[in-house]
Amino acid sequence: MHIDILTLFPEMIEGVFNTSILKKAREKEKFSYNLVNFRDYTENKHKKVDDYPYGGGAGMVLTPQPVFDAVEAVTNETKTKPRVILMCPQGEKYTQKKAEEFAQEEHLVFICGHYEGYDERIREHLVTDEISIGDYVLTGGELGAMVVVDSVVRLLPDVLGNEESAPQDSFSTGLLEHPHYTRPAEFRGMKVPDTLLSGDHAKIEEWRKRESLKRTYERRKELLESHSLSDEEIKILEELRKRKDKNL
Repeated sequence: MHIDILTLFPEMIEGVFNTSILKKAREKEKFSYNLVNFRDYTENKHKKVDDYPYGGGAGMVLTPQPVFDAVEAVTNETKTKPRVILMCPQGEKYTQKKAEEFAQEEHLVFICGHYEGYDERIREHLVTDEISIGDYVLTGGELGAMVVVDSVVRLLPDVLGNEESAPQDSFSTGLLEHPHYTRPAEFRGMKVPDTLLSGDHAKIEEWRKRESLKRTYERRKELLESHSLSDEEIKILEELRKRKDKNL
Protein backbone atom coordinates (compact mmCIF):
# COMPACT_ATOMS: atom_id res chain seq x y z
CA MET A 1 0.00 0.00 0.00
CA HIS A 2 1.08 3.56 -0.71
CA ILE A 3 -0.32 6.50 1.26
CA ASP A 4 -0.17 10.18 0.28
CA ILE A 5 -1.21 12.81 2.81
CA LEU A 6 -1.92 16.33 1.59
CA THR A 7 -1.33 18.74 4.44
CA LEU A 8 -0.18 22.26 5.19
CA PHE A 9 1.62 20.96 8.28
CA PRO A 10 3.65 17.83 7.38
CA GLU A 11 5.72 18.23 10.55
CA MET A 12 2.64 17.19 12.56
CA ILE A 13 2.69 13.76 10.95
CA GLU A 14 6.35 12.73 10.67
CA GLY A 15 6.63 11.64 14.29
CA VAL A 16 3.69 9.26 14.02
CA PHE A 17 5.14 7.46 10.99
CA ASN A 18 8.48 7.05 12.76
CA THR A 19 7.10 5.46 15.92
CA SER A 20 5.81 2.07 17.08
CA ILE A 21 3.87 -0.21 14.70
CA LEU A 22 3.84 2.27 11.80
CA LYS A 23 7.63 2.56 11.89
CA LYS A 24 8.06 -1.23 11.95
CA ALA A 25 5.55 -1.69 9.13
CA ARG A 26 7.35 0.89 7.01
CA GLU A 27 10.73 -0.74 7.69
CA LYS A 28 9.26 -4.10 6.65
CA GLU A 29 8.03 -2.38 3.46
CA LYS A 30 4.41 -3.21 4.17
CA PHE A 31 3.49 0.31 3.10
CA SER A 32 5.12 3.52 1.90
CA TYR A 33 4.05 7.10 2.45
CA ASN A 34 4.55 10.59 1.10
CA LEU A 35 3.70 13.87 2.81
CA VAL A 36 2.64 16.54 0.33
CA ASN A 37 2.42 20.20 1.27
CA PHE A 38 -0.25 21.33 -1.17
CA ARG A 39 0.87 24.93 -0.67
CA ASP A 40 3.70 23.97 -3.04
CA TYR A 41 1.12 23.54 -5.81
CA THR A 42 -0.63 26.89 -5.54
CA GLU A 43 -0.46 29.24 -8.51
CA ASN A 44 -1.08 32.21 -6.23
CA LYS A 45 2.00 34.44 -6.18
CA HIS A 46 1.62 34.90 -2.41
CA LYS A 47 1.37 31.12 -1.87
CA LYS A 48 -2.14 31.45 -0.51
CA VAL A 49 -4.32 28.33 -0.50
CA ASP A 50 -7.46 29.89 1.00
CA ASP A 51 -9.82 32.77 0.27
CA TYR A 52 -12.97 34.46 1.56
CA PRO A 53 -16.23 32.57 0.94
CA TYR A 54 -18.63 33.88 -1.69
CA GLY A 55 -21.71 35.30 -0.03
CA GLY A 56 -19.80 36.36 3.06
CA GLY A 57 -19.38 34.67 6.40
CA ALA A 58 -16.70 33.98 8.98
CA GLY A 59 -13.47 32.16 8.22
CA MET A 60 -11.53 31.23 5.12
CA VAL A 61 -12.14 28.43 2.61
CA LEU A 62 -9.53 26.23 0.93
CA THR A 63 -9.39 26.96 -2.80
CA PRO A 64 -9.70 24.08 -5.29
CA GLN A 65 -6.69 24.68 -7.55
CA PRO A 66 -3.78 23.60 -5.29
CA VAL A 67 -5.70 20.59 -3.94
CA PHE A 68 -6.72 19.36 -7.40
CA ASP A 69 -3.19 19.83 -8.76
CA ALA A 70 -1.59 18.06 -5.79
CA VAL A 71 -3.90 15.04 -6.07
CA GLU A 72 -3.35 14.84 -9.82
CA ALA A 73 0.43 15.00 -9.29
CA VAL A 74 0.56 12.09 -6.82
CA THR A 75 -1.88 10.08 -8.93
CA ASN A 76 0.15 10.54 -12.12
CA GLU A 77 3.31 9.58 -10.26
CA THR A 78 1.95 6.25 -9.00
CA LYS A 79 -0.16 5.48 -12.10
CA THR A 80 -3.01 4.28 -9.88
CA LYS A 81 -6.62 5.18 -9.22
CA PRO A 82 -6.58 5.85 -5.47
CA ARG A 83 -9.26 6.31 -2.87
CA VAL A 84 -9.17 10.04 -2.20
CA ILE A 85 -10.26 10.61 1.39
CA LEU A 86 -11.39 14.00 2.63
CA MET A 87 -11.07 14.39 6.41
CA CYS A 88 -14.18 16.33 7.33
CA PRO A 89 -16.55 16.63 10.34
CA GLN A 90 -19.46 16.34 7.87
CA GLY A 91 -18.21 13.00 6.56
CA GLU A 92 -19.19 9.39 7.18
CA LYS A 93 -18.48 8.36 10.75
CA TYR A 94 -15.37 6.18 10.75
CA THR A 95 -15.71 2.54 11.80
CA GLN A 96 -13.65 -0.63 11.94
CA LYS A 97 -15.58 -1.89 8.91
CA LYS A 98 -14.35 1.13 6.93
CA ALA A 99 -10.78 0.48 8.11
CA GLU A 100 -11.04 -3.08 6.80
CA GLU A 101 -12.35 -1.73 3.49
CA PHE A 102 -9.49 0.77 3.14
CA ALA A 103 -6.96 -1.95 4.02
CA GLN A 104 -7.82 -3.70 0.73
CA GLU A 105 -6.68 -0.70 -1.35
CA GLU A 106 -3.29 -0.22 -3.00
CA HIS A 107 -3.26 3.58 -2.79
CA LEU A 108 -4.89 6.00 -0.37
CA VAL A 109 -4.77 9.80 -0.61
CA PHE A 110 -5.79 11.87 2.41
CA ILE A 111 -6.71 15.55 2.19
CA CYS A 112 -6.29 17.41 5.47
CA GLY A 113 -8.06 20.74 5.61
CA HIS A 114 -7.78 23.79 7.82
CA TYR A 115 -9.70 27.03 8.19
CA GLU A 116 -13.48 27.13 7.73
CA GLY A 117 -13.78 24.37 5.15
CA TYR A 118 -13.29 23.26 1.55
CA ASP A 119 -14.48 24.69 -1.72
CA GLU A 120 -17.46 22.45 -2.56
CA ARG A 121 -15.96 21.47 -5.93
CA ILE A 122 -13.30 19.48 -4.06
CA ARG A 123 -16.05 17.37 -2.48
CA GLU A 124 -18.08 16.99 -5.64
CA HIS A 125 -15.42 16.25 -8.24
CA LEU A 126 -12.24 15.03 -6.53
CA VAL A 127 -12.83 12.88 -3.45
CA THR A 128 -14.19 9.35 -3.22
CA ASP A 129 -14.79 9.33 0.54
CA GLU A 130 -15.52 11.90 3.24
CA ILE A 131 -14.54 10.65 6.68
CA SER A 132 -15.16 11.96 10.20
CA ILE A 133 -13.58 10.32 13.26
CA GLY A 134 -16.30 11.68 15.54
CA ASP A 135 -18.91 14.31 16.20
CA TYR A 136 -16.53 17.09 17.13
CA VAL A 137 -14.39 19.63 15.28
CA LEU A 138 -10.58 19.66 15.21
CA THR A 139 -8.27 22.46 14.10
CA GLY A 140 -7.35 20.48 11.01
CA GLY A 141 -7.58 17.08 9.38
CA GLU A 142 -4.09 15.85 10.29
CA LEU A 143 -5.01 14.20 13.58
CA GLY A 144 -7.97 12.47 12.00
CA ALA A 145 -5.87 11.24 9.07
CA MET A 146 -3.29 9.79 11.45
CA VAL A 147 -6.02 7.92 13.31
CA VAL A 148 -7.32 6.42 10.07
CA VAL A 149 -3.85 5.52 8.78
CA ASP A 150 -2.92 3.78 12.03
CA SER A 151 -6.16 1.75 12.04
CA VAL A 152 -5.64 0.70 8.40
CA VAL A 153 -1.92 -0.13 8.42
CA ARG A 154 -2.24 -2.44 11.44
CA LEU A 155 -4.64 -4.56 9.35
CA LEU A 156 -2.14 -5.13 6.53
CA PRO A 157 -0.71 -8.68 6.34
CA ASP A 158 2.20 -9.42 8.71
CA VAL A 159 2.16 -5.95 10.31
CA LEU A 160 1.11 -7.15 13.76
CA GLY A 161 3.24 -9.75 15.51
CA ASN A 162 0.28 -12.00 16.27
CA GLU A 163 -1.96 -12.76 13.29
CA GLU A 164 -4.93 -13.23 15.62
CA SER A 165 -4.62 -9.78 17.19
CA ALA A 166 -6.54 -7.72 14.63
CA PRO A 167 -9.51 -10.09 14.09
CA GLN A 168 -10.13 -10.20 17.85
CA ASP A 169 -10.04 -6.43 18.35
CA SER A 170 -13.12 -4.55 19.53
CA PHE A 171 -15.51 -3.85 16.61
CA SER A 172 -13.79 -6.38 14.29
CA THR A 173 -16.37 -8.99 15.31
CA GLY A 174 -19.11 -6.38 15.67
CA LEU A 175 -18.81 -6.57 19.47
CA LEU A 176 -16.53 -5.11 22.10
CA GLU A 177 -13.54 -7.23 23.01
CA HIS A 178 -13.53 -9.41 26.11
CA PRO A 179 -11.45 -8.47 29.22
CA HIS A 180 -7.76 -9.38 29.38
CA TYR A 181 -5.60 -10.47 32.32
CA THR A 182 -1.91 -11.19 32.73
CA ARG A 183 0.49 -12.11 35.56
CA PRO A 184 0.36 -12.15 38.51
CA ALA A 185 -2.70 -14.36 39.05
CA GLU A 186 -3.48 -12.35 42.20
CA PHE A 187 -2.69 -8.66 42.72
CA ARG A 188 -3.65 -6.81 45.91
CA GLY A 189 -6.37 -9.32 46.55
CA MET A 190 -7.77 -9.07 43.02
CA LYS A 191 -7.76 -12.44 41.28
CA VAL A 192 -7.76 -13.55 37.65
CA PRO A 193 -10.95 -15.54 36.83
CA ASP A 194 -10.44 -19.25 37.49
CA THR A 195 -11.54 -20.18 33.97
CA LEU A 196 -8.54 -18.40 32.43
CA LEU A 197 -6.19 -20.39 34.67
CA SER A 198 -7.85 -23.73 33.93
CA GLY A 199 -6.04 -24.57 30.69
CA ASP A 200 -9.38 -25.69 29.23
CA HIS A 201 -9.41 -23.88 25.87
CA ALA A 202 -13.07 -24.63 25.15
CA LYS A 203 -14.16 -23.13 28.48
CA ILE A 204 -11.85 -20.16 27.97
CA GLU A 205 -13.34 -19.47 24.55
CA GLU A 206 -16.85 -19.75 25.99
CA TRP A 207 -15.91 -17.32 28.81
CA ARG A 208 -14.48 -14.82 26.33
CA LYS A 209 -17.57 -14.95 24.15
CA ARG A 210 -19.82 -14.43 27.15
CA GLU A 211 -17.73 -11.54 28.49
CA SER A 212 -17.60 -9.91 25.05
CA LEU A 213 -21.39 -9.98 24.85
CA LYS A 214 -21.69 -8.77 28.43
CA ARG A 215 -19.36 -5.83 27.86
CA THR A 216 -21.14 -4.87 24.64
CA TYR A 217 -24.55 -5.15 26.32
CA GLU A 218 -23.45 -2.97 29.24
CA ARG A 219 -21.44 -0.35 27.33
CA ARG A 220 -22.52 -0.22 23.67
CA LYS A 221 -25.92 -1.87 23.46
CA GLU A 222 -26.62 -0.30 20.07
CA LEU A 223 -23.93 -2.50 18.50
CA LEU A 224 -26.10 -5.57 19.15
CA GLU A 225 -28.79 -4.22 16.81
CA SER A 226 -26.57 -4.68 13.76
CA HIS A 227 -24.87 -7.87 14.96
CA SER A 228 -26.14 -11.20 13.67
CA LEU A 229 -26.63 -13.16 16.89
CA SER A 230 -26.35 -16.93 17.06
CA ASP A 231 -28.81 -18.99 19.13
CA GLU A 232 -26.11 -19.38 21.76
CA GLU A 233 -25.49 -15.62 21.91
CA ILE A 234 -29.22 -14.92 22.18
CA LYS A 235 -29.40 -17.32 25.13
CA ILE A 236 -26.45 -15.59 26.83
CA LEU A 237 -28.05 -12.16 26.35
CA GLU A 238 -31.33 -13.36 27.83
CA GLU A 239 -29.44 -14.55 30.91
CA LEU A 240 -27.68 -11.18 31.17
CA ARG A 241 -30.99 -9.30 30.90
CA LYS A 242 -32.64 -11.47 33.57
CA ARG A 243 -29.67 -11.02 35.88
CA LYS A 244 -29.77 -7.24 35.39
CA ASP A 245 -33.55 -7.10 36.02
CA LYS A 246 -33.10 -9.17 39.17
CA ASN A 247 -30.47 -6.75 40.52
CA LEU A 248 -32.61 -3.64 39.90
